[in-house]
Order: sequence, then C-alpha cells, then structure tokens
Amino acid sequence: MKRRLKCILLIDDDDPTNFLNRHVLERVNCTDRIQVVQSGQEALEYLSSNANRPDLIFLDINMPGMDGWEFLEKYRMLHRPGSNNSIMVMLTTSLNPDDAQRANNIPEVDGYENKPLNDVLLDKILNNFF
Repeated sequence: MKRRLKCILLIDDDDPTNFLNRHVLERVNCTDRIQVVQSGQEALEYLSSNANRPDLIFLDINMPGMDGWEFLEKYRMLHRPGSNNSIMVMLTTSLNPDDAQRANNIPEVDGYENKPLNDVLLDKILNNFF
C-alpha cells in the first residue's frame, strides 16, 4: 500500500460480517475511517450526501431489499466522470461462477473476492489498487 486511505465503506446486511471486516481493517490500520451501512439504499444515501467518496467500497451481493446488483445500477447514476471515484470490490459468499462473470462485466466493479476478509486478502486488495 502506497498511501493511507481516508475512508472505507462496508455495505453488508450481516452484523457478524461487518464486525469481522471492521476488526480486520482496524487491525491492519489502513484507513482513517470505516463507515458501515447495512443496505444498498443506505449506501446510496450515504454516497449522495457526502462530497468525499470513500477510497474503497466492499459490497455484498446478497442483501434483502436492494441487493448488490441493484445497488450497482443506481450507483452508476452517481458516478461522475473525472471525479474521485471509489474502488469497488464485491466481497461475497456466492460461489456461483455467473456472479463472478457478471461482476467482471460491470465497469464500476474493480474486484470480486470471496468472504471472509482477512489480512492476506486485504493486503492483496490494497497492493493492487493503492
């Protein structure tokens, strides 16, 4: 990692997953702020109301209400060309190869990884993108 991140956004409806992800991020000490939201809608509201985008977004696919795919469709509308856009990594338990292929075809998705987040995976992501 070449620089410390200002903010990482976790989008996941599962409390234990958010707890574990936050724990890994805090232990690695790679960001000034960790923002946790539990739905795609809550994430859109957060992103719409904050001028400063998170450096990194971890997005779950399977969530009630607005799932990760629907979130990405709406996120695309917030995407401002030339602006400071976030790195988006889908972090999921899905083992469906169709999900990985679908994610690879979405320009806003920079990475697709399987849960759980751990030090090794986080280090890989940070080194690839930052």
